Amino acid sequence: MSLTSLNPATDETLREYPETSREEVAATLAAARAAFEPWRRTSFAERAAPLRRAGVLLRERREVLARLMTLEMGKPLAQGRAEADKCAWVCDHYAQGAEGFLAPEDVTTDARRSYVAFEPLGVVLAVMPWNFPLWQVFRFAAPALMAGNTGILKHASNVSGCALALEKVLHDAGLPPGVFRALLVGSPRVGELIEAPEIAAVTLTGSTPAGRAVAEKAGACLKKVVLELGGSDPYVILEDADLEEAAETCATARLVNGGQSCIAAKRFVVVEGVLEPFVGRLVERMGARRVGDPFDEGTDVGPMARRDLRDDLHRQVRTSLERGAHVRLGCEIPEGPGAFYPPSVLTDVTPGMPAYGEELFGPVAAVVAARDEADALRIANDTAFGLGAAVFTRDLARGERIAREDLDAGACFVNALVRSDPRLPFGGVKESGYGRELGVFGIREFVNVKTVYVA
Repeated sequence: MSLTSLNPATDETLREYPETSREEVAATLAAARAAFEPWRRTSFAERAAPLRRAGVLLRERREVLARLMTLEMGKPLAQGRAEADKCAWVCDHYAQGAEGFLAPEDVTTDARRSYVAFEPLGVVLAVMPWNFPLWQVFRFAAPALMAGNTGILKHASNVSGCALALEKVLHDAGLPPGVFRALLVGSPRVGELIEAPEIAAVTLTGSTPAGRAVAEKAGACLKKVVLELGGSDPYVILEDADLEEAAETCATARLVNGGQSCIAAKRFVVVEGVLEPFVGRLVERMGARRVGDPFDEGTDVGPMARRDLRDDLHRQVRTSLERGAHVRLGCEIPEGPGAFYPPSVLTDVTPGMPAYGEELFGPVAAVVAARDEADALRIANDTAFGLGAAVFTRDLARGERIAREDLDAGACFVNALVRSDPRLPFGGVKESGYGRELGVFGIREFVNVKTVYVA
């Protein structure tokens, strides 16, 4: 068996990667478990040294890594460079902060001393997606490794080149080989990996169905799991919003990574008083984004990662149109090679349409009309997902109240697009998963929160 890497802009087969054999998998897992014992006993300074060096190498290799991402999943070059830089940032962040994040916390009891310690769990299996092939991995690896765990990566099959390249970055940075390894295996073998006795915990970023399957297997094995799943992020546009700023931000938020992001803006919930002025501005800005060759420096939106994903998106669009939605921009598959789909805007989106209730994982904006603030918040929360959300208003106190108290999501932003940041926890509620990555909370997910009591 082999894993195929395709260029989604040209449909060209880039490379066939032989799948890792079961014998090689067993040896790799055993090596990761053996490497855990000495690694967990290293100091934070010793762990930080290769992480800092990895940050340096990521910046030095930014162009090579960006081109690899462009080849394997169609990300425009400029976005790939930014992704490499962000990975370097998360390495630096945890190399500097991990010791403080995991410092023992004294608790006053009747003991001579009692405190909470944070000890690593062991080998963490990461099942990662293709859409941010470097960032998704490093945002798991940097905190997990700095906590003293070792890591095994099962990356998406279409970005095997990226998996091997980032493994090389970590090894070239001085990380002991057994501490982090990539396995080239297909999704049907994930269950076997979870069941392996060497694996102590699992983290997955992916679709909600994939999350259910991983959670079921990990639960049966009584292994800790963190799930970062899909989203249908609502962006609420209130009557007092700065419509120019809101439209520009919303277009950018919808088209980041070609719309292929769990936290990309998906649904735009607009109060009726500003509906048409906002839609006009959104259509103008979405339509101005340049679609084309992701190697062209002027391209804003490249191809989708695979043709089947493009076809699934178009099916959702067509079904929504059949049920009463209207096209304001795009929504047609272009002729020619590649998995391209144009920036698109649907209006008159209502319950019962895929554009309302499902995640549209591509460059399609769904606009939903609301009567007023209360109705807009009802619509925003009328979703199975709960990853990110945003609200646009000139009244910052109003926006903060809505973000904190009224929107059901793991990350709520005011007058800004939802994004991840190494300094802040990231994750969702409802069918967007559970657990957190990044920030202090992220590094504490894969540790034993241990009570120490000295009488």
